[in-house]
Amino acid sequence: MSSDATSGKKLPVLKLAVAAVLVLVVVGAVLLSGDPKALLAQGKELWSQVMETVRTAGPLAYFSAMAILPGLGAPMLTFALPVGSIFGPTLGMPMVVFWSLVATTVNLVLTYALARRGLRPVLNGLVKRLGYKLPEVESGDVIDLIVILRLTPGIPFLVQNYLLGLADVPPGRYLTVSGLLVLPQATAFVLFGNALMSGQGRLVLVAIGVLAVVSAGTHLVRRHYGAKRKNAAKP
Repeated sequence: MSSDATSGKKLPVLKLAVAAVLVLVVVGAVLLSGDPKALLAQGKELWSQVMETVRTAGPLAYFSAMAILPGLGAPMLTFALPVGSIFGPTLGMPMVVFWSLVATTVNLVLTYALARRGLRPVLNGLVKRLGYKLPEVESGDVIDLIVILRLTPGIPFLVQNYLLGLADVPPGRYLTVSGLLVLPQATAFVLFGNALMSGQGRLVLVAIGVLAVVSAGTHLVRRHYGAKRKNAAKP
């Protein structure tokens, strides 16, 4: 992230905004065009332009956006899936995976800190005015809460982070358990996105295998904690 990263210093946000506009143009073309072949050609051309625009913005701008924007509601997969095809040829996939994990970790820290230090006092004051108080998690239930939120399907990544921050989960256990659960998934999605977009069959199979292993592990951990909760609920 040295020479390529410096190229993204000039108006990186504007360049990324242009890329977003181009994506909207692709969606508009899908809605308006009636010729599938022409639509496919236009889609490929516009996608190439989007990728070139993002590539020109540079890895510094991209990974900075990957660290910050998911905290504002942008899906993390929007950044994880295409990053390999964008910067793999220049940075190499090991560095792409490394900086993706750094960006994901930064996002984990930022959203947690915002919820725990920024939003929690405001919400706590509001709740107190209404005669209530924010729920507190007992020390023995902290890891269970983190695991359940991280592994329950359908809960957005952003919501997971903010809920754990608002619950005042201790930072050490938050980062340790979240890292063990989130970072392998992030790695798998980066590899899968690169394999899919590069059209390399073997890499796709390897990436699917990694995703399957991560999913199986997630399922086993979820079952373990589900059984643990059921046993705890029994009289």
